[in-house]
Amino acid sequence: MGHLYRVAGQARGRVMSEAGVVALPAGGLRVKHGLAWLFLLAPLFFLSYGWTNQLAADKGVTDHVVFGWETAIPFWPWTIVPYWSIDLFYGLSFLTCRTPREVNHHGLRLLTAQLISITCFVLFPLRFTFEKPQTDGIFGALFESLAAFDLPYNQAPSLHISLLIIIWWALVKRSSPAWRWAWHAWALLVAVSVLTTWQHHFFDLPTGAAVGLMCLWLWPDGTGTPLLGAGAGAGAGAGAGNGHALQRVRRLRLAAAYAAGSLLCLWLAWPGGRFGWGWSLLLGWPAIALALVATNYAWSGVAGFQKRGGRQSLAVRWLLAPYRLGAWANSRAWTWRNPEPSAITPRVWMGRIPSGTECSRLGLDAVLDLTAEFNTPPVAGQALSVPMLDLVLPPLNALDEAVEALEQAVQSDARKVLVCCALGYGRSALVVAAWLLKSGRVESVDEAAECIRSARPSVVLGAAQREHLQAWTACRRGI
Repeated sequence: MGHLYRVAGQARGRVMSEAGVVALPAGGLRVKHGLAWLFLLAPLFFLSYGWTNQLAADKGVTDHVVFGWETAIPFWPWTIVPYWSIDLFYGLSFLTCRTPREVNHHGLRLLTAQLISITCFVLFPLRFTFEKPQTDGIFGALFESLAAFDLPYNQAPSLHISLLIIIWWALVKRSSPAWRWAWHAWALLVAVSVLTTWQHHFFDLPTGAAVGLMCLWLWPDGTGTPLLGAGAGAGAGAGAGNGHALQRVRRLRLAAAYAAGSLLCLWLAWPGGRFGWGWSLLLGWPAIALALVATNYAWSGVAGFQKRGGRQSLAVRWLLAPYRLGAWANSRAWTWRNPEPSAITPRVWMGRIPSGTECSRLGLDAVLDLTAEFNTPPVAGQALSVPMLDLVLPPLNALDEAVEALEQAVQSDARKVLVCCALGYGRSALVVAAWLLKSGRVESVDEAAECIRSARPSVVLGAAQREHLQAWTACRRGI
């Protein structure tokens, strides 16, 4: 990928509207930020990319990762055109940003992808092994221009794919519905061209996609980086007295358990020798997922799951897919004997997180989803979301927010409101107990716990949860 930053034009009026991108009138500050980023990234790319290429050449690197079936991949000279097209959209992608902050996040994503990839190229240099056929005409000229800068190194992760993920997301999220599929098709064609121009082996593509998604996670839309999260104990039980320290320890223990799982996956995957490179790719995915979950429990908190409006970010949905699949299977395994929700009052029910089909079957008018690890299920009425970490107590302000959301649903026209978490035993029980206390339906924490346990015997409302409810009640009363 040795061919960036040829396009950095000034934007006036509406930009890229013909291409289906919904753009606002270009402000001078946004344009200056975009141009500043391009002037920073261009020399950095040429210097660092060229240096690592030459470094691998000087060392005579011959290591490679090639699957046997890759010999069947055709060489299509015409795909050099979509391969080069990323240059154009690299520059134009800055013009889709609406604010200087958004421009900066986009620039930071591109910069982070560059730094991660260059580090990998130095630590784990690989070589492309196929010999390209001779190509004439305009396509041949494009290949020659590429070869003047690029060498058959800098393979995994594919920086071309990493940048494609970042640029594609910048274009798609600002696209009109009619053009969104056009951008999807373009991105797919560019991704295929990485193989059909014989620039990369297959192993480089998923690793490059992982880097691109990681950059989207590190610099999310609308919020700050999760690396500046709540800290190891913040929010776990803030305001709950001695329980705060205990919950902080619990979060760190859970983080250590997830980190151990990630390390185990890495050990099994590294470096392709135990089960082969195909298994390395498959095991690398849960390793990344578990490492991110460990980071969330140790530091970022619910912010690391990036759930806004009931839906997780694109990066979280893909990077944490193995974890989310395992968590969903776990929720079904623990509740297969008791899959139905339990009625706490005629209008308020409590249970596991339902699927869309179950929402329809149960006739739900509103859902209050307390999970951070899942998207809020689709429901015909109100879909409310207050994300909380599993297996630890939520911060008091999050508990208060959830109680207010539940009261809002009850006060509406909803006839059947489901408060749900992964199993319907922990987070949901805590919130419903707090709501019973606030609404005056019960007079004490013990009475609330008994009311819920009589309807759903498997709920978790032990000493820690009761102390947390006491602290929440005292906080509300200003004690």
